[in-house]
Amino acid sequence: MDFEPGPPPPEFSARHMMVTYVRGHFKDVHGSLNFDPKDPAASSVEITIEARKLWTGEPMRDDSLAQRRLSRRRELSEIIFRGQEIVVIGEVDYRVRGELTIRGKTNPVTLDVHYLGQWQTPWWEDGVDKGPRTRAGFVAKNLD
Repeated sequence: MDFEPGPPPPEFSARHMMVTYVRGHFKDVHGSLNFDPKDPAASSVEITIEARKLWTGEPMRDDSLAQRRLSRRRELSEIIFRGQEIVVIGEVDYRVRGELTIRGKTNPVTLDVHYLGQWQTPWWEDGVDKGPRTRAGFVAKNLD
């Protein structure tokens, strides 16, 4: 099944002027998910976040962040997570171990994942009804 997350998109927060935090969302997230609720331990996931396409609610700040990123030698363009080790810890709760790659550096990451369910939605491409698509919802939290 294709993985296209619905709201809310992946979020981040960053310290702003050492007195508060700015929150934002990544707006371009795509990937693949192999998931069978009857055999979740056999699942795998690969997600790519286009880090340049972020939203903080303030267009000038978004442009500034994008410009700073482009001017760095180590451009932050993609964030990639690959998870292939799934441990069932509850009826709809899993521990997913994988690798997170940021700026070309890969580190192990463990996520607690809660499965929200599956549902059918209409799917349109270029004005053509492609029939229903199965959507799945998950919420994940980094344990590391």
